Amino acid sequence: MDLSILTGVFASPWDVVRSLVDITIVAYIFYRLLGLIQGSRAEQLLKGVIVLVLISAAAAFLQFDLLDWLLEKIWIVLAIALPIVFQPELRRFLEQLGQGKFLKSYHGSRDPDQNRLLIHEIITAVKVLARDKIGVLLILVRDTDIDEYLDSGTRMDSLVSAGLLINIFIPNTPLHDGAVVIKGGRIQSAACFLPLSTNPAVDPNLGTRHRAGLGISEVSDAIAVVVSEETGTISVARGGRLVRYLDEKSLQDILEVELVSPAVAPERVWKRRTPHGRKVSEE
Repeated sequence: MDLSILTGVFASPWDVVRSLVDITIVAYIFYRLLGLIQGSRAEQLLKGVIVLVLISAAAAFLQFDLLDWLLEKIWIVLAIALPIVFQPELRRFLEQLGQGKFLKSYHGSRDPDQNRLLIHEIITAVKVLARDKIGVLLILVRDTDIDEYLDSGTRMDSLVSAGLLINIFIPNTPLHDGAVVIKGGRIQSAACFLPLSTNPAVDPNLGTRHRAGLGISEVSDAIAVVVSEETGTISVARGGRLVRYLDEKSLQDILEVELVSPAVAPERVWKRRTPHGRKVSEE
């Protein structure tokens, strides 16, 4: 019997292991990429691309020459347009890859105790400001640098305390309009102007604070805490997603998962229900 035939039929154990490792790596990369765009406008765009792929395959199989020609031209245009449309997601992907975060499900804090104290001060301030329906835009910087936006405000470099945060956001004070940026456990700057989200799927009734919170979360891994001055509603933006109608406990759960990192996946907490039974909505 020709041994070459058996070699072609039965792969060596090393080839099987190598193929399994290869498939696992590719599957994990796709899993992380899908998690990166989940809930963002890129998710809807990706669904549109998949539909176009299916239509193109059907047109080629059924030999619809005119439709096939038209789709070929559309793909040429998309090859140029997609990198522009997916720019925020591509930037986030490259930043996570460069920081070594892409292979991690989520990252923890280097100083959990300090972040627990930070969360306590934030929750205390937000509770008072939400009760009095005072608008808040609070940005918690993590790994991505947003120093370009710090220069648009007033530099402070102050310790974070509930009293200071409340005083900053009191209406008709010099620093109340704009975002307060917390970095390294300190208030780095106040009255900062941030990029507004251009996501067309965002609720048109949302104001500038919510759009700015979403916008900074689209171009960085920062977390934005927003309080509506009309309703006192507490919201959090992360990764281009906005969750609304949070109470103090829901906000604390999210911030602890993001900053202190217990053994709970962030998405599980982001999709929890409030004690009042109302499901947290996502924009």
